[in-house]
Amino acid sequence: MSTPATAATAAADPNETWRTRYAAAVMNTFGTPARVLVRGSGAHVWDADGNEYVDLLAGIAVNCLGHAHPALVAAVTEQLGTLGHISNLFTSPAQIRLAETLDALVFPGARQASRVFLANSGTEANEAAFKIARRHGGAARPRILALEDAFHGRTMGALALTHKAAYREPFEPLPGGVEFIPAGDVDALRAALGPDVAALFVEPIQGEAGVRPLPAGYLEAARELTTAAGALLILDEVQTGMGRSGAWMAHHLLAPGVVPDVVTLAKGLGGGMPIGAAVATGEAAQLLGPGQHGTTFGGNPVAAAAALAVIDTINKEGLLKRVTELGDRWAARLIAVPGVTEVRGVGLLRGVGLADGVGPAAEVAAELEQRGFIVNPPRPDTLRLAPPFILSDADADAFTSVLADVLAERAAA
Repeated sequence: MSTPATAATAAADPNETWRTRYAAAVMNTFGTPARVLVRGSGAHVWDADGNEYVDLLAGIAVNCLGHAHPALVAAVTEQLGTLGHISNLFTSPAQIRLAETLDALVFPGARQASRVFLANSGTEANEAAFKIARRHGGAARPRILALEDAFHGRTMGALALTHKAAYREPFEPLPGGVEFIPAGDVDALRAALGPDVAALFVEPIQGEAGVRPLPAGYLEAARELTTAAGALLILDEVQTGMGRSGAWMAHHLLAPGVVPDVVTLAKGLGGGMPIGAAVATGEAAQLLGPGQHGTTFGGNPVAAAAALAVIDTINKEGLLKRVTELGDRWAARLIAVPGVTEVRGVGLLRGVGLADGVGPAAEVAAELEQRGFIVNPPRPDTLRLAPPFILSDADADAFTSVLADVLAERAAA
């Protein structure tokens, strides 16, 4: 395939032309992206210069069905041609069906009723969960616990739950009452919990921390301790949910006996369409009443139809099994690459640890992109892989081979 390293340089570079226009027109919140992508199909994308890439990031764990999947395109096209947007002054069959589906998917066999708040993104889903926590706690429970290295979003409430100082400090003062405790430390959790704690927010696998699953037994202990303290257990499955682990929810796989009070979703839920959800059960499902939260676009018919198509396609194509099998096979091959120290995560959410002397990861990622593979470096020593569920064995193997070449060259330099 044609890649940036092999394509002939055109007299007028369309990619650079678009980048110049981007820099002049778009706020500088992301810097100027290196590539302007114009087309996608399956697990492959093309930039404005015609270069082809294997997309091993999937829009940061979003495009679970890949690009332009026929089932998703058909569902969105049909719904948009029928009824696009109505606001939440009304509802639609797609919204109701999606809420019912998510209730059953997130809390299978639940003994208590569950309910869904539909939003547009992961940060909005976590804002809804933050409000649920506040409604649960009231004045008597002003404290909310989150984990060190957590990432829950960039809007103000979700940002208050996010640990990284570089994200938080420019926007302080943030909503108060949030305290951070060491991730995976049961003793620290036990010491922090008390009758004044409203909720504990947890990611089953911390993506921004370098794809780090919490230690075995932590979620079970968190459920036991929060229940004893009268606090809510809120699981952020924005990145890990909707099949990325090989199960519908990562906590179904990692801690199958744990029933949280609230689960937040987004990313893969819409397969590329913007949608998020906060799914709550028991008392937590009843806490938000009319006028206490809302959204103009959340749960609109088009996004809801997209999410239903994603869920249906994952089921019909057996993609949960595919995610597990490919993820395990790929991890076994990646760990054998010289310069790779460990492969963390489950399913198709993997953190590839790099040895000293071959990094930093940002430079490795840039070299891989030059050779036609899109990955992400969340930490200086880690590459994150979160590809579409439909990634082929051949593309996974090609990446492993190219990664081995890149690391060998860097080690020898």
